[in-house]
Parts: sequence; C-alpha cells; structure tokens
Amino acid sequence: MSHDQLTIDIRVEREGETVIFRLRGSFDIATSPSVRAALLEAANEGKHDIIVDLSQVEFLDSTGLGALVGGHRRALENGGTVRLVATDGPIGRLLNITGLVRVFPVYRTLADALADQGRVLS
Repeated sequence: MSHDQLTIDIRVEREGETVIFRLRGSFDIATSPSVRAALLEAANEGKHDIIVDLSQVEFLDSTGLGALVGGHRRALENGGTVRLVATDGPIGRLLNITGLVRVFPVYRTLADALADQGRVLS
C-alpha cells in the first residue's frame, strides 16, 4: 500500500447553516483522528447540521465508522444531525451491512442530502 492511500483530504464547505465535509482518500486508523476532531469541533461550535460526503472515500474501516458515530452523537447532544453521502459501492455496502443506514440519514448525492430527500434505507 502506498503512502498516498493512507491519507485523507478533508475539504470543509458551508451551504447556509450546513457544514459539508468532503472526504477523499482512506478513512482509517491513520486518518480517523483528524476527521473525528473536525466533526467534533463543528458540532461543538454550534454548526450542528453536518453532511459528510463519503462519495470519494476509497476505504473505510471501523475506526472511521467510530469517528462518524462520535460526530453523530455530539451533534445530537447539541440538537443537530449528521447526514452521509455514499454511493452504492463498497462504502454504501459497508453502511448497509453494519446497520448504520438506520442510524444516519444516508443519501446517494450531495444535492439529495442538502435537500433532505431521497434517503437510502436498508
């Protein structure tokens, strides 16, 4: 595995009151602390409507899932939500297999997540 595959690019955007985290790369034990910290910071700063776009994530392991769950819990504590964007590929299948599609609102596109329509159910 090359070094490039062990990195993640976190791009943060704002759409009105929503904070969007666009992730690209591997979301794993090496990179999940950075994502977790960014999600918790957003939830703690009053930005409780959070979308995490996983459509460009190549690999997601249990530590990445844990970071998402931690961010979700913190947002809920502050009256907010975390919505996920995932395609039908490996990441979408992982969310389905783990049952997280019943915990998180999951959408196939960022536009659907922003409009809060077309939620993927298991």
